[in-house]
Parts: sequence; C-alpha cells; structure tokens
Amino acid sequence: MADFGISAGQFVAVVWDKSSPVEALKDLVDKLQALTGDEGRVSVENINQLLQSAHKESSFDIILSGVIPGSTTLHSAEILAEMARILRPSGCLFLKEPVETAVVNNSKVKTASKLCSALTLSGLVEVKELQREFLSPEEIQSVQEHLGYHSDSLLSVQITGKKPNFEVGSSSQLKLSTTKKSSGKPAVDPAAAKLWTLSANDMEDESVDLIDSDELLDPEDMKKPDPASLRAASCGEGKKRKACKNCTCGLAEELEKEKLRDPISSLPKSACGNCYLGDAFRCASCPYLGMPAFRPGEKVLLSDSSLNDA
Repeated sequence: MADFGISAGQFVAVVWDKSSPVEALKDLVDKLQALTGDEGRVSVENINQLLQSAHKESSFDIILSGVIPGSTTLHSAEILAEMARILRPSGCLFLKEPVETAVVNNSKVKTASKLCSALTLSGLVEVKELQREFLSPEEIQSVQEHLGYHSDSLLSVQITGKKPNFEVGSSSQLKLSTTKKSSGKPAVDPAAAKLWTLSANDMEDESVDLIDSDELLDPEDMKKPDPASLRAASCGEGKKRKACKNCTCGLAEELEKEKLRDPISSLPKSACGNCYLGDAFRCASCPYLGMPAFRPGEKVLLSDSSLNDA
C-alpha cells in the first residue's frame, strides 16, 4: 500500500470487474480501511456500473483500478474520463492493465504507449509507467476467459496519472497591467520634418524651383492616336477576321456593321451549291429542305396561304 501513498483521512475508490478474485478484493479493501482510518472512506465500485453510479465531482483522493491481484481489467476512454472527473484536484489514479508489446490492428488490447495517451486525453497529467511484468498463468487464463483474447505477447503494466490542481470548468481572472505603454514609434526630428514640409507660402518663393507639368509632354504626345495603331497585333489576323473576346479596339463593332450591310452573308451557307434548284437536288440535312426553288442570293419568304396549305 505504500506504493499508492494512501494515508489516514483520505477517500479511496477501488474499481473491480468480473475478472477480480473475490478474496483478493476483500483483502485489499481491509488493508485500505486500516490505512484510511475512521476519518477516511473506501468505496468499492464495479467498472461496468461506474458511469451510472453518479458520483459527484472531486469525490476521491485516490482511485485504484485493476490493481487487485489476478485482475485483467481493460479501461475504455469513457471510463478514464469518468475517473478523472470524480478525482479531486491533485488526486492520483493507479491502474493496472494487460497490454500488447506490439501494435495489433483492430485489437481490443492497447499498447503501453496508447494507454498512457488515453490517460492524458482523459485530462490527467504526469502520466508515467510504474511497473511492467509478465502475466502469470492465472492472468493469461483470465484474459482468455473474460476478454476472449488470445496472444503470446501480453504484458501487465501499472500506470499512474495525476489530476491537475484545478477543477474542470474552473476560471481565474487574469492580472493585466494597466500602465500605459509607449507606442514604440521613434521620435521625429523637428529639423527633418521641417525639411520635408512644403507650405503654400513656399509656392510663391522664387528660391523654390517648380517644374511645369506641360513641359513634360512632347508634341507627339499631344496628337490623337490612330485607332489602327491601338489594335492588338493578333486582332483580326488570318483568313477569317474574328474579334477577340471583350474586344476594345472596335473590330467587333466593325464586323457587326459589315454583317448588316451584307444580308446574303447572313443566310445559311450551301455546301453543295445546289440548294436553290429545289428539293430534288438538296441533301437530307439541307437548311432549305421543303422550300421552293429560288435564285442564288434571293431571300426565301413563304406566304400565309402557303403555310396554311402545308
């Protein structure tokens, strides 16, 4: 019991499961009650009923789980979080659990490093491994019977963790300094500021040489540019003149005007040149299919009577 640091007046919780031998559990409880005395208390809780026991926060100084000789208890993340909740600030958790020496995929048994990580994630600090030993034949049989797990690489580790010296959800006011700090900007030299300051009076001073902005322009700069010179080099080049997307040089408007001046070009094009002769000379995909014969370049218009007859 000296390994657990239990003294008189402390509240201790002993967590057991179905793998814990009854006689060993009674013997452990008797020893703990002798250490805690009349002012202390020893509570015994089944691990499967711990979440439903509704213990208040900060109820125990020390929690012992799986330390009963012959026990092969596994601790889930929910159980570890509940143990951290019912521990008092600066209280300690001691647990013992069988672990794998190597990583096994989809294994219910954790490795020692993963078990330490689980205690840290539950909110405990100063998590460390105290002891590591091989499982006894009775413990190996207990793992197979109660956990349904078979492995030749199991060890038993004892790990401890401590709850921080504050309760979950506690708050503390921060002491902030109210003294006004300097802005940190360097001081400006008055002489340098005066050197770079230009007032309205300086504009009439003959000693200040100002440049006329009109003198910066050459005669060539005053001429109106030719629109053709503003056009992009590749705009409208090639066999087929085509304006660029978002055209700004005027080519798009120029092509639109040419299309309006030449109505023939807006008519559907003939691939064979025989469309005007009639349906007997037209292809199956001809745009003039069903229309009467016409002269080349003539726009075909159908009267209302022809549409009604059709």
